[in-house]
Amino acid sequence: MARVCELCGKGPQFGNRISHAHNVTKRRWNVNLQPVHIRVGGSARRARVCAQCLKSGKVAKA
Repeated sequence: MARVCELCGKGPQFGNRISHAHNVTKRRWNVNLQPVHIRVGGSARRARVCAQCLKSGKVAKA
C-alpha cells in the first residue's frame, strides 16, 4: 500500500540521516496519513488523506 494522499498526491520525501561522525545513510519522511470517511458525490467512502488536507478543509467528512 503506497503512502500517498488520495487528494493531493503528496508522498514521502527522501534525504540523508547524518550522525555526529558525519556518517550518511538514507532516510525518508513519511506523510501523516489518516484513514477517514469522506463524502464524494453524495455517497460516503473511505480514503487515506494527509493531515494537511484535513486541516485546510479540502475534505468533506462523512
